[in-house]
Amino acid sequence: MIMDGGNSFLAGSTDAGEMEASARLELRAGLLSRRSFLAGSAAGLSALGLAGCATTDGMSLAEAQKVYGPVPEEKFPIPAVDVSKVDPQYFRRTVRYETKEAPGTIIVDPGNYYVYRIEDDGSATRYGANVGRDGFRWSGAAYVGRKSEWATWTPPKEMIKRQPEAAQYARGMPGGLDNPLGARTLHLYQNGAYTLYTIYASSDPETIGSGITSGCVGLLSQDMIHLYNRTPVKTKVVVLAA
Repeated sequence: MIMDGGNSFLAGSTDAGEMEASARLELRAGLLSRRSFLAGSAAGLSALGLAGCATTDGMSLAEAQKVYGPVPEEKFPIPAVDVSKVDPQYFRRTVRYETKEAPGTIIVDPGNYYVYRIEDDGSATRYGANVGRDGFRWSGAAYVGRKSEWATWTPPKEMIKRQPEAAQYARGMPGGLDNPLGARTLHLYQNGAYTLYTIYASSDPETIGSGITSGCVGLLSQDMIHLYNRTPVKTKVVVLAA
């Protein structure tokens, strides 16, 4: 379970045993790896289908180095992304996107590792993402029920029992660069209930374009801040079938 401001985040599938068993706590030099951030199941969400898109020209490497440069003004200064570890197709860009969804809607395409924010001119801002691994992907409709900046992460008791090294965070891992929740988090809800899924900030560029979580969606920190600042609570989120 991940605790954020008194709210719980459950990792894994809807079965408690599977949830705890699927959680992986990876420590790098005594610090929790952000790759171990796993989401739960959102069974019951109905799948939706949308039209595809055609891309425009992407940014150059020099432009990417600027877009994904350091963010020193943050509470915890964010370093520049090593863009050499990111496939250029996953750099942020504006694309044409045909959809009936309203501007502002977020569309997640886990099959292609993209997240789109629909704009008001028939286009979308597209971000590269990491998504749920095989067996943990989901599809359906939700909305942003809550937003967090530099949230606290708390491992569940079941994880601590199985992995004693996690006990050091039993009272919560403070927000920071090594916290799995990252600089920004969008918590996804349906009908007033937390779906157990989030869109969060990742500082592991090599994970973009891969399936590593139990359903959560990660964007590079700079992309996540860009999306977060343009996303109010109640924003609709559609996750396509992979």
